[in-house]
Parts: sequence; C-alpha cells; structure tokens
Amino acid sequence: MAVGPVAKIPHADAEATSQTLASASAPETLSKLQALEARLQQLGTLMVAYSGGVDSAYLAATAHRILGDKMLAVLADSPSLARRDLEQATAFAHNQQIPLQVIQTQELDQPDYQRNDANRCFHCKTELFAGMKTLGAKLGFSNIAYGMNADDMQDYRPGQRAAEQNEVLAPLAEAGLTKLEIRALSKAAGYPLWDRPAAPCLSSRVEYGRTVTREVLEQVEKGEESLRQLGFRELRVRHHGELARVEIARTELPRALTMEMLDAITAALKQAGFQYVTLDCTGFRSGSLNAILPADVLARRGA
Repeated sequence: MAVGPVAKIPHADAEATSQTLASASAPETLSKLQALEARLQQLGTLMVAYSGGVDSAYLAATAHRILGDKMLAVLADSPSLARRDLEQATAFAHNQQIPLQVIQTQELDQPDYQRNDANRCFHCKTELFAGMKTLGAKLGFSNIAYGMNADDMQDYRPGQRAAEQNEVLAPLAEAGLTKLEIRALSKAAGYPLWDRPAAPCLSSRVEYGRTVTREVLEQVEKGEESLRQLGFRELRVRHHGELARVEIARTELPRALTMEMLDAITAALKQAGFQYVTLDCTGFRSGSLNAILPADVLARRGA
C-alpha cells in the first residue's frame, strides 16, 4: 500500500513548535506520562479505537509499549475515512509493530447518521464502540479506550456521550494530557506524526442538515487531495451543496491569494464536482461548522 508524505503543521508557526518541544521535558508532563503508564498497566488488556491521528496513535503506541500483545488497535474503515488517512494510520501501526485490526463500520447506512444533525458523531462512535465490543468479546479484551485528551473536554464532541454510554475509557484525558503535551511526547518518542494536523472524518466537512452520502464524501476527499497536490497542508473543503468553501491555514493563505493559484483551486474543486468555489478569508479553523449550532447545543459539549 503506497503511503504519501505525512502532512505537517506549517513551519512558520515557530512559536507553537517551540512550545511543543519545551513541553516534552516539563516535570508536569512527565508526571502525567507516568500516570498514563500506570493506568494502562492497571488495565491489563486494552483495545484502542485508533484513527492514526496523533492522540489515538500515541495512546496505541504507549499501550503497546506497556502491554505488548495484550493490546490491540482497532481502525474503523468506512466511506467517511479518507484513503490517505487509512494508509497513514496503517503505515504507522506497521512501523511501530502495533497489533492492528481493521473493521468495517456501517454508520453511513443509518438514517440517524445520514441526517447529519448535531448528533452525527454520537451515532458514528456508537457504531464503532459496538463493533469493538463484539470483537473484544471474541478475542478476550475486556477494556476499550479512545484518544480523547484533556483539551477535548472543553469542546463540543457528541462522541464523548457515546463513549460514556459504552463505558469506553479515556486514559489520556484521565492523566490530564493536553494536545500540546501529546505532540511533545510523540516528538520525543520519535513518532513522525507528532505535528500532523488534525484529520477528523470526511463527514465533518458537510454542513449540518445536508444528507451524508458516499458521493458527497467522495467529492470532499477528491477536493482536499487535489489541494494537497497544489502544495497546501492544513485545509478543509466544506461541502455546502454546489458550493465548496475552502479553508486554508492562515500561514498558507498568502500563497493562495494569487490569480494563478485561485484559478488552480477553482479548477481543482470543479473537477471534484462542485459548481461554485469560495475561499474563506478567515482561514482554517477546526469545527467551523459548529458556529451555526444553537448556544444550548454547544453548552452540552460532550454530555
């Protein structure tokens, strides 16, 4: 399976990189790592919901270091997982010799998921955790964990509710590890994905209320891959029907703002099936589609 280069956080963000590197040796971070290791040792056996992102990858690698073959990383494959992310996740597990099993999930066949309301992630994670429970019962794994970190507890993430209902553990958050600290520890461990931008599922690019279909997800995946071929690294193609709203990291925006590059972006997104293309002047920001959600919904966060 061919694996493309791992996307990196733009090097122009030198301050963030410096903070990340400094965090690796901070006494508080090391203390949290020790707490994580002790918790994993206590569990004895563990299945990790693995996506290949920095959080779940670090959790899987640490669990494997502590538990050996008494852990298993489980990767859910479905149309909402970009092929690029599948390849990178598989490559990391292989390179680190982490036991990995890929399961097929069918969330896209569920009307509640297709509806694409604010609870979409709840239905997705419920499907994943149900599949992992079934697998765990067959293989003798009594514990399931996922890569929620301490920062995620402050964000709107319905998947947390699914985790709570299915008694799925969050060892990184329990230890108090933040995203910055996990990146720092990953860097110190020599993991090449330490500065990989977040890569949530393709469905997260689709505006709320628009039905999630395989065709829609293919449009998003094709559009984002075409922008990477143009040299951009941190980006999103937000699907608004005939309109593609392109978000590019602010550090990379100047390169996008030439007539030649705007024409190239437009041609690439039209080739992906969009009728209209717009470049969001605010730049990339994670979870931008949540801005339209009512305040009472956002106040629930993961609950």
